[in-house]
Amino acid sequence: MLATCAIACASTGAVPRPFPVPGGPTQPNQAPPATIAADRPALGFDLDALVETALSLRGAPYRGGGGDPAGFDCSGFTQYVYAQYGVSLPREARQQYRVGKKVKPGDLAPGDLIFFSTVEPGASHVAIAIGGDEFVHAPSSSGAVRVEHISVNYWSERFLGARRVN
Repeated sequence: MLATCAIACASTGAVPRPFPVPGGPTQPNQAPPATIAADRPALGFDLDALVETALSLRGAPYRGGGGDPAGFDCSGFTQYVYAQYGVSLPREARQQYRVGKKVKPGDLAPGDLIFFSTVEPGASHVAIAIGGDEFVHAPSSSGAVRVEHISVNYWSERFLGARRVN
C-alpha cells in the first residue's frame, strides 16, 4: 500500500473529485485568487521556453507515478518540465511546496508552481502558471495534460499557494 500511496499525485492514491471536465461549464469566481504579473525577475533559465515546454506536453496521458511524456502525474509533470532546464525538483507535490520562494497571489508569474489542496490537507496537487488566469497540469480525471483557469470555482476554492523556483 505504501508504494501505491507514494506514486500518486496527491501522495494518497486518491483521485480528486470532481475535477472540472474539459469543455464543461466553467464558473469563474468574481475575484480569482491570483493574477499573473507581467514583469518577472530574471532567473537562471528561460521561463518562456519552460512554459512552452510545459504547453508542448498537452495531451500527454495521465499515469500515476509517471514522470515522462509516456505518462505524467502532477508532480512528475512539474519535475520533468523543470528538469529540462537543469532545475531539480523533489518528486511529490507536498515536497515541491517547500522549494523556492513563496509568491503572493497578485505576484504570480509564468513558470511559478501553483499548489492546490484537492484530496487531503496541504499541497496535494501542483501545476505550472502559464500567464493570464491559466495554468498547465496533469490532472488524473481527464487522462491528459491540459490547461485550466485558476478562477474556475473548483480551482480557486482549492488554491493553496505558489512558489517561485530560482
